[in-house]
Amino acid sequence: KPMIYYPLSTLLLAGIQDICLISTPKDLPLFKQMLGTGESFGVKFTYLEQDKPRGIADAFRVARDFVAGESMCLVLGDNIFFGHQLPKLLERAAARTSGATIFGYQVGDPESFGVVEFDKNSGKAISIEEKPKNPKSKYAVVGLYFYDHHVTEYAEKLRPSTRGELEITDLNRMYMEHSALTVETMGRGMAWLDTGSFESLLQASNFVQTIEKRQGLKISCPEEIAWRKGFISTSQLKDLALKYRSSGYGDYLSKLLEE
Repeated sequence: KPMIYYPLSTLLLAGIQDICLISTPKDLPLFKQMLGTGESFGVKFTYLEQDKPRGIADAFRVARDFVAGESMCLVLGDNIFFGHQLPKLLERAAARTSGATIFGYQVGDPESFGVVEFDKNSGKAISIEEKPKNPKSKYAVVGLYFYDHHVTEYAEKLRPSTRGELEITDLNRMYMEHSALTVETMGRGMAWLDTGSFESLLQASNFVQTIEKRQGLKISCPEEIAWRKGFISTSQLKDLALKYRSSGYGDYLSKLLEE
């Protein structure tokens, strides 16, 4: 199953159906071939190229016309989220019409991430630092962000960091300075897996295999989510089950129809 299915599932759980996929000129045709128009998931895909790695926040410049002054969500392609409370968390963030919402997750090595510090009394974010040597909290900012219509305006004001990239941390800091940043914390019952390295990819693979084998449920099945949300019909799900009938994935879709 393609890795892209995980972030796609996250967007579907948030109720998002207008989706822009940004990738390299080399990889983008492969995504187009694999995902098509989005009809299989009841969504519409737009594909845009990022010719050079200029940082995560560069996505808002690349997709300026796509965003077109509307609220939006950005999810990184190598992030996996799992947990019973995840749908409610996503729906709550998507329902906010102003400001930005980011998510904090407690980690053992915060110096490897963007770290958010909270005011002890109000619980509001008071600082965000990118890979600090002396982290002010153990809460890492995960690769999932919700922004209002100001995002492209703020992104235009960003300047490259010492790494030569447009940092998402700088964008989040802009919202924080405008008192327009909400930080939702993901509790102990949630899993956040960043698969950006070989080691973390192996850890994620083991986690997914363990959960799916035990429960008999898929951690990420966009066709199932689309069907349960009413984005695709039961007859469409039947067609998809037939399309994948030679694999275990097709069997899984068929079993959903037997519920």
